[in-house]
Amino acid sequence: MSTKIEWTEVTWNPVTGCTPVSPACEHCYARRMAKRLAGRCGYPAVPHEFEVTLHPERLSEPLGWKKPRRVFVCSMGDLFHESVPFEYIARVYGVMTLNQQHTFQVLTKRPYRAVDFIHWAEDRYKFARTPPPNIWLGATIENQEQADKRIPALLQIPAAVRFVSVEPMLGRLDLTRWLTATTGQHWQEGHPESPYPERPGGYTEWWPCLNWVICGGESGPKARPMHPDWPRALRDQCEAAGVKFFFKKMGAAWSGETPPDLLVREYPS
Repeated sequence: MSTKIEWTEVTWNPVTGCTPVSPACEHCYARRMAKRLAGRCGYPAVPHEFEVTLHPERLSEPLGWKKPRRVFVCSMGDLFHESVPFEYIARVYGVMTLNQQHTFQVLTKRPYRAVDFIHWAEDRYKFARTPPPNIWLGATIENQEQADKRIPALLQIPAAVRFVSVEPMLGRLDLTRWLTATTGQHWQEGHPESPYPERPGGYTEWWPCLNWVICGGESGPKARPMHPDWPRALRDQCEAAGVKFFFKKMGAAWSGETPPDLLVREYPS
């Protein structure tokens, strides 16, 4: 489906629905849209319109797209939600692997479960060890707490491009430590986010850096404000590290034009 999301071209939703996990979810645009579509277009009827739903009939959609395009995967849900079986996630990865003319942009608030999926898949599927160059994996973060929690997990997942979407941006962020390659603690044994607390871990390994940072204010009713100095600081951090930066918008709580110095829209190569 075509979309107005500025950093992609089309959306593909083999999974819809989600549940809140952090402050960014408070005014979820996908939940609002699902309510409008309740009982139609594959969405369950009220009051279950935003329950996690698998859509296997949509898995083949990218096969019919001849022109290469950027595809936002699961814009109306989270592919790595706890209710989505690993076997189904593997089917989605299989479709992405078969369609390398497209760039698939997967965005999640649950990178810890993505780590567990890769561990589950690494002895079964080649993509878990050597992902194709057309799969980009990102994490949504909205504040420093979620950055500290999600980015270390994101950087443990094989992907051609690793990125973060800082939207809605709810405070000033320092991403400096993740904008250059570094070393850090691998998956921590017994991490409370993991459904597999027995997973061994706790050793130091090399981590790659983020390749792309998207940033924007909140949209929709009751939008929380974003001070322009917050994205400016993030832009400067990216520029200093040579990481691509993409600014979407100031958000619904901002009146007036976007500050000209924030009109930066870069893509990773």
